[in-house]
Amino acid sequence: MYPFQYVLPKSIQEAGGILSGNPDAKALAGGMSLIPTMKLRLAKPSHLIDLSAIRELRGIHVDGKSLVVGAMERHVVVARSQLVRRHIPALTQLAGGIGDPHVRNRGTIGGSLANNDPAADYPAAVLGLDAQVHTSKRAIPAEEYFRGLFTTALEIDEVIRWIQFPIPERASYVKFPQPASRFALVGVWVSKFPHGVRVAVTGAGPGVFRCNEIESALAKTFAPAAVEELALPPDNLASDFHGTARYRAHLITVMAKRAVQNCLT
Repeated sequence: MYPFQYVLPKSIQEAGGILSGNPDAKALAGGMSLIPTMKLRLAKPSHLIDLSAIRELRGIHVDGKSLVVGAMERHVVVARSQLVRRHIPALTQLAGGIGDPHVRNRGTIGGSLANNDPAADYPAAVLGLDAQVHTSKRAIPAEEYFRGLFTTALEIDEVIRWIQFPIPERASYVKFPQPASRFALVGVWVSKFPHGVRVAVTGAGPGVFRCNEIESALAKTFAPAAVEELALPPDNLASDFHGTARYRAHLITVMAKRAVQNCLT
């Protein structure tokens, strides 16, 4: 690691002030992505701003027709939350499938969204549920938040406070995990609302995206059979030693079919 200054702010305002005054500073949530990057000397933050002491970044509650999850809630907390299970059970399933026990006990939902790894799980839930990312400055709709590979709409001094998830009629998340990392080679989130269907895909491209072809098919008939005959184009999908773009395109329909089946059982 390169040398850095460790800071433990007690409020969002204090954290934002340090970020604003130090362009090379980095906020530390769970550290599951940032710390390994620093160990490899691929990141050189001037300040490491630990958000763990900011109490207002924690908590899970229901607000009207939305489930609100604090940015510093760890994956294991979301996975075990009875409140989350009652209102969006697919979110507990997603959180319980992230990484390994060490990652789930340290990693946070806010850290995952701020990092925006193209194979991360939470972005699929945020986009698939049309959630809003609330920060120290504003509320950012999911459609505007994700900007591509490791890129978001967050400004340099902006801190995620909580995520507001609309509660769907039904939802499911199914992924084909890369065996070593447990990241999604392809992950598909399907949500059914009274006003329509949303399908978000992670792991298959340079960032999370909605799949309009599957949404249209499911809007007509919400059943696995509506998906299985689709042949998605591999254009703009990732291709690497884990799987070709064509293979990922096939996996999208397979995972979507399983997700729809889960919604109906």
